[in-house]
Amino acid sequence: MSSQKPNIVVIGGGTGMPVLLRGLKDLPINLTSIVTVADDGGSSGKLRSIKDAPAPGDIRNVLTALADNDSTLAKLFQYRFNGENELSGHAIGNLVLVAISELTGDFHTGIEQLSKLLQIKGTVLPIVNESVSLYAQMTDGTIVNGESNIPLVNKKIKRVFLDKVDLKPAKDVLKAIEEADLIVISPGSLYTSILPSLILPEVLKSLKSTQAKKVYVCNLMTQQGETSEYSAGDHIQAIYDHIGDQILDGVIVHNKPINKYAKERYAERKSKPVVYDLSRLKEFNLKVIERDIIDPNEMYLRHDTDKVAKILYELAVIKE
Repeated sequence: MSSQKPNIVVIGGGTGMPVLLRGLKDLPINLTSIVTVADDGGSSGKLRSIKDAPAPGDIRNVLTALADNDSTLAKLFQYRFNGENELSGHAIGNLVLVAISELTGDFHTGIEQLSKLLQIKGTVLPIVNESVSLYAQMTDGTIVNGESNIPLVNKKIKRVFLDKVDLKPAKDVLKAIEEADLIVISPGSLYTSILPSLILPEVLKSLKSTQAKKVYVCNLMTQQGETSEYSAGDHIQAIYDHIGDQILDGVIVHNKPINKYAKERYAERKSKPVVYDLSRLKEFNLKVIERDIIDPNEMYLRHDTDKVAKILYELAVIKE
């Protein structure tokens, strides 16, 4: 280890990443979050169409997750305008991120400034420092443009790719990966939030060369239009199809039954619990960590931030 505190790097985006970070931020670690900027829906999409800036939404959510829980400023960042006007749907944090990027002349520098303002714990890095669009090729050959459009097609996805072939990772991304003791691939929308951060050639090269342990925190539920009927093994296979096999060292899966009321609620969205097919997972030569990792206090199924953080901390500090 490069220091007494382990270096933990979390890669991803979407709703799953902030959940993990809330549990990790108060542990004795050096924490770095590498976040996707390919979102083109909602407020982020509107701002991207106007300013051609990297998508701010996932960055905003990560910054506020790493801020003090009682921070008024963090709560203000998450405030979203209502009503039917030009501001409707915009989160204040998204507007501030775009504004400070223009003031500093750089998205990455803007995030650094806001990190200080919010007094976050850890470091937040965009995966790239420019606007980028996500494409998906379906198994029938159809090409779909746009992160928000991909699930709507509701076809089986073969692969996702970015619109620029010469994209460079943002400053310090590769350094963080190379110096990590543990790299965590967060839960989230597999094809539209997680894979976009893994498929950059230089990021992939660093993931292969780093001495860090690499673990994937598997999704709890399938997602219509992305991972319908996917097992845990299917999630791993999709990751390997994009970045090559033998890259992950472990996977964390939920191993307790999900109550019928939750299943009924999710069935309305055509979403089911992700089945963890243990024998198939072991064929990937992975360490399978099976635990009860659901937060029982949440109305919707969420990973228990403290339970998962404890597992990840143990992985980071224990040498095998």
